[in-house]
This record gives sequence, C-alpha cells and structure tokens, in this order.
Amino acid sequence: MHDTNLLQLITDDFAPAQQLLELLQSESIALHGRDMPVLEDILARKQALIILLEQHGRKRSEILASLNLPLDRQGLEQLAAQSSIGTQLLSESDVLTDLLAECQTANVKNGQSILIQQATTANQLKILTGGEPPALYDASGTFARPAMPRPLSQA
Repeated sequence: MHDTNLLQLITDDFAPAQQLLELLQSESIALHGRDMPVLEDILARKQALIILLEQHGRKRSEILASLNLPLDRQGLEQLAAQSSIGTQLLSESDVLTDLLAECQTANVKNGQSILIQQATTANQLKILTGGEPPALYDASGTFARPAMPRPLSQA
C-alpha cells in the first residue's frame, strides 16, 4: 500500500517538474530580452510549482519515515526490495530525479545570467554617473584631471 502511494506521488510530480523545466527555459529567454512582465509571470508560476513539488517531497519522506526507512535513495531501495512494484518504483524515481536535476541545471544557468546582467548594469551606471575617474593622459601628455561625478540626469 505504501509502495503504491509512493509511486503515485512520484508519477504525480512528472507534470509539475516538466512544467517547471519549461518555465526555466522560458525564463532564460526572457532574461536575455530583459522582459520584466514575462519574468514576473514566470516567477509566480515557478513558485506555485516549487511549493507543490516540495509538498509531494515531504509526503514521500513521511511515507518512508513511517516505515522506519532512511529518507533517501537507500530507503527507497529497501522499500522496493520488499515490493512487487519495486522495479517500477525505482525507475520512476530515477526519471523524476533526472528531470529535477535538469531543472536545477537550468536554474543555475539562469542565476549566472542574472549575475552577469547585474554586473553589466552596475558598470553602465558607473559610466553614466562618472563614478570612476579615468586613469588617462590628455592631449598635452599630462595626467587627466579626474572628472567630477555627474548626476544621472546630466549624463
């Protein structure tokens, strides 16, 4: 009985995990285009899917805990060894694990993209506001006088 409930929870997570992966891929495109309204929509939808996946993960852990099994792959393998659907349980779990790993990889790439864009924006603002004095020589060969920072409205 516990094994069928666990298998059902795993298979129920396929659709939300796939949707999350698709959202992360869409997020990557929206990040490159800096499309804020789309990004806000994606964020809201991502949060809902993540909450659902976390709830199912807790339920799976509760099932293993109720059987006094470890809350990891080893516990799942122990349950599968005692179950008639053990092979299916392990294979479906592997599929879900791979799908979630793809989500994590896509999320890391999106995070790196955000960091690059933040650094680029900070650099552009520094240029616009004159935040860093130039270390150059002028036409007469003398060291250039540091420019005074300008308000953004005067840049």
